[in-house]
Amino acid sequence: MTQQKKGWFQRLTDGLSRSSKAMGDQVAEAFGVRKPLDQEQLDQLEEMLIEADLGPAAAETITERFKALRFGKESNEREVKEALAEAVAAELIPRQGRFDPLSGPKPFVVLFIGVNGSGKTGRGAKVLIAAGDTFRAAAVEQLKIWSDRAGADFMSKETGADAAALAYEAVERAKAENYDVVLIDTAGRLQNKQGLMDELLKVIRVVKKVDADAPHETLLVLDATVGRNALAQEKVFGNSVGVSGVVMTKLDGTARGGVLVPVAQASDSPIVLIGVGEGIDDLQPFDAKAFSRSLVGLDEGFSA
Repeated sequence: MTQQKKGWFQRLTDGLSRSSKAMGDQVAEAFGVRKPLDQEQLDQLEEMLIEADLGPAAAETITERFKALRFGKESNEREVKEALAEAVAAELIPRQGRFDPLSGPKPFVVLFIGVNGSGKTGRGAKVLIAAGDTFRAAAVEQLKIWSDRAGADFMSKETGADAAALAYEAVERAKAENYDVVLIDTAGRLQNKQGLMDELLKVIRVVKKVDADAPHETLLVLDATVGRNALAQEKVFGNSVGVSGVVMTKLDGTARGGVLVPVAQASDSPIVLIGVGEGIDDLQPFDAKAFSRSLVGLDEGFSA
């Protein structure tokens, strides 16, 4: 494993520590005595997974996988965690996606919807970031800071300006000035405001006037700290906009990081990126195996 991957895995483990500690304590309590795995322990496991915000459906599926792996066998705490991580990973691996804007057409247009998002596209790329949340000056300022940190160019308009016009100008500029990637942020938390949803659809329409294939990716950014409410956001946006991938942020801010599992199950789009901090490098490609091991508190013995 490279040092960079080790660094990310450690950040992932640290970020999910609130979730993994809660789960680890319950695993220790349920499986502290070495004995053949029985139905009572399986019931405890399923309840624990529900409490970690995996939800009833995911909890049942993972418990059944776990049962197939360990039922009737004596297990110590680590063996239980290894089997549990394997069961969670089996559920998530088919829902693991890939975000690689530098392998597509230029400029590669990425639209972020949902909560305010930012993306890391790769060092050496020429990137333009457009602050499409023209309703909140603070959101624009925050995105400008992110752009400066990432070494990207930045575009914005005055508060209340037409977000669709900004998006149009950003894609036109990206084509004219040979940018590799243009990232367009949009107003956050739209699901209860039809006017803002209409604005989002307008952004998509005008971007297509510059490039009929754009946006090449539409990423839905979900906040893990809202727990299972993220499922409602996914459903609304997924039904209204052509979402191509899901980004789950703030996994370090909740003890219920397991919410990623039911979101992955419910979404028609794969999980492509996850975030466990405020730094540029804290947003990374989703790795189902690494996430599963970190979620259950296994912070060693991982190899990519």
